[in-house]
Amino acid sequence: MEPRISFVTLAVADLEPVRAFYLAGLGWPAVFDDGDEVVMIQAGPQLVLSLWRRDAFEAEVGYAPSQGRAPLTLAHNVATRAEVSEVLDAARAAGAPEVSTPQERAWGGFTGYFSDPDGFRWEVAWNPGPVGQLVLHDTGEIERGDGDAPRT
Repeated sequence: MEPRISFVTLAVADLEPVRAFYLAGLGWPAVFDDGDEVVMIQAGPQLVLSLWRRDAFEAEVGYAPSQGRAPLTLAHNVATRAEVSEVLDAARAAGAPEVSTPQERAWGGFTGYFSDPDGFRWEVAWNPGPVGQLVLHDTGEIERGDGDAPRT
């Protein structure tokens, strides 16, 4: 089996504010939106982020525990340190209920976090190491740092 993730699906309690956050707030275009149960956004060349109303999700997949914050983060890597703050500012302007101040990390990168209206946490990361570069589109010149630690 080839190592690959094609879809990341988030079961959300209320699809409307989540749809508004990603589509209108962040400006991400939907590749599919049925208007009622699911919104799909192309999040990479071969990756789709699917936002699925929780009850519709559970009807197909089964019970999804809803207590507390999901023990996972999604990551949005950027090519420069400055972009971390820019993306966090965009999330704040889009209505993210929580946005952290970006910080220097011991592994040599610079990151901060925001949450979407349903509480899913996003890491915004500048990673000057080889793993960080692996996940970026070919953007030409990549800002390099002193650290070269693997990080996603």
